[in-house]
Amino acid sequence: MDVGGIAAIATGMTQARTADAVQLAVLKKAMDIQAQGAMQLVQAASQVTTSNLPNIGTQVDTFA
Repeated sequence: MDVGGIAAIATGMTQARTADAVQLAVLKKAMDIQAQGAMQLVQAASQVTTSNLPNIGTQVDTFA
């Protein structure tokens, strides 16, 4: 194997390592954004109570 081949392999490995690091950073950012969205959804759902919706749970549909 010549020196050029070794250099090309080393360069390829470095590029792959950099690409993996970038992909991991993007994945972490996407997971953080998704977690924030989930927390907002949970908070919004917890704010809806039966006192806000007085007709919920007061009637039973027996003909369903």
